[in-house]
Formats: sequence, C-alpha cells, structure tokens
Amino acid sequence: QSVDRMKLLSAIQAEAERQGICQDILLEINIGEEESKGGFRKDDIWDVLNVLPEMPNVRVKGLMAIPPISQNPGDNRKFFQEICNLSVDITAKRSDNVCMEILSMGMSDDFADAIACGSTMIRVGTAIFGPRNYTKSRP
Repeated sequence: QSVDRMKLLSAIQAEAERQGICQDILLEINIGEEESKGGFRKDDIWDVLNVLPEMPNVRVKGLMAIPPISQNPGDNRKFFQEICNLSVDITAKRSDNVCMEILSMGMSDDFADAIACGSTMIRVGTAIFGPRNYTKSRP
C-alpha cells in the first residue's frame, strides 16, 4: 500500500507497465525522521514528485505516516498536522498522477488526534486484537 523508497517506486512502475495497469499507492513519509523507520524524508518528497510524471503507471492517492511513539496524549498532533499541511502543499502543485485523497495516519493510541488533523485511514489493530506478543516463537 505505501511506498517508502525510490527503488520500490521504480519497481512498481515497471511491473504496472508490464501488466498494463495503473497502480494506486501512498507515499510513506518518515515524519519523525527516525533511523528505525522507512519512508521518504519530508524535504525529499518534492524530488519524488518531480519524477512521477515519468511514471504513468503509478498514481499517488495520498500519504502515509507513523509518527514516533509518544508518551503523552496529543504529542503526535504536530506530526499529523505536518502531514496534513504537506498534502495541501502537494495538492497545490497539481500533478496529473497525484491526488491527496488519503491520509493514512493514526493507530490505536492516537487515532482520535490523527482524525482531528485530517486522517482518512487509521490502523487500529491493537485496539481490536490486543498488543502483539513478541515472545512467541513462530513455526
């Protein structure tokens, strides 16, 4: 669903062209600039958008971001607002294969803040299934 680097974006373009389709994607933004997370840096997104006209088989439908883990309610609002503002700036640029219909941000602990900042897609797995158990061994 989300694309976090140019190499993957190019591979999706090539495969979509081979299949004769236009693939919808979200651009993943590493909004907290965390080393442990993938995603485009906010400042680098303009370089990505500049190559998209050369990728007619890819259509950007929005942005996805997972901000840093917060200790206090409301701490991530600044990151959610940055993503929302970025989507407004991208919309103003008006690229043929880019539309900001989706803002995928917010998880079980912060989805209300994300929605208040414009999120249209949230991930609430922990709220539904409970916390992950990382101690289980997998077969």
